[in-house]
Amino acid sequence: MNTKLNKSDYILLGIILGVTSIFNVWQYYTYDNDLLEYLIDIPAYILMTIVAIVLFLYWLMPNYLLGKPNYFALISLAILILTATGFIELLAGYWSCERDCNEFPIWHRAILNGLFVGADNVGIPFGILLTKKFYESQTQVVKIQKQQKENELKLLRSQLDPHFLFNNLNTLDALIDSDTIKAKEYINRLSLIYRYLIQTKDAEVMELSKEMNLAENYIFLIQTRFGDDYDFHVNKNIDFSNKFLPTGAVQTLLENVVKHNKVNGENKTHVVIDIDEDRLTVMNLKSNSTKTKDSLGTGLPNLKARYQLLSKELPHIEDTEAEYKISIPIIKLSN
Repeated sequence: MNTKLNKSDYILLGIILGVTSIFNVWQYYTYDNDLLEYLIDIPAYILMTIVAIVLFLYWLMPNYLLGKPNYFALISLAILILTATGFIELLAGYWSCERDCNEFPIWHRAILNGLFVGADNVGIPFGILLTKKFYESQTQVVKIQKQQKENELKLLRSQLDPHFLFNNLNTLDALIDSDTIKAKEYINRLSLIYRYLIQTKDAEVMELSKEMNLAENYIFLIQTRFGDDYDFHVNKNIDFSNKFLPTGAVQTLLENVVKHNKVNGENKTHVVIDIDEDRLTVMNLKSNSTKTKDSLGTGLPNLKARYQLLSKELPHIEDTEAEYKISIPIIKLSN
């Protein structure tokens, strides 16, 4: 859930504080309070409520609830925030009504009263905001899941794309006449790719090692079909354990290279796949080429949408005149 306030959150918070402030004004009028109390107490209530909510949403929850929760610190700091903001409002109230400081509660009672006042001030607006943001996050999840299901259908259709199959059969036909050994290897690699795609079509994430095995087979198809037009170099000197990617992510990145760098036999496209502990990066030097229509995966927009469900981080793209680089986060399911 995104804890940052958006425009509608500010509007809702303003309405809540406005309505409660009107009730406070009516109460002060009923008890015939002095003007100074209106000018001090109500702004103090509004300010302390906003301060507490901002601290909860922008500091406390992101650091102690989301990600790796620390419930003891969360509860302790929440009590501290409520007590501090409520205590400040109590002080403002005593000062505005010009009461004798000797009448102020003893320290432990004042702290307890501060906690009660802070909880009372923050409880309703904060609860309404959280309910609103939870509903919005659930709506967003449903929307992304619906898009993902639609993209999965597109993926299944694209896996059986006659155009893709036609190109591979043409390559295979040429190999049978010229290099029967390589033709057998081509059939084997192609069958491994289709088996992997069918077996993993319902999996959200897949081991990095298996994704790289798919990448090796897919690279073999590319280099067999286009000869020396594409040069691939893979840096993978890391431990692959407890590392995952969205299923088919590497395939999407590789096909993106081919789709946007259809070379003409004169300029080789150099592609580097670099894997570190946190990200996988595919970089290719741009060739003077035209875009091809071949496409096997769901594309970069779908990959970004899937990362919205699976990770806090998103793919990062750098597109310059000389090179194109896309970096995707590696997902770790346990610590």
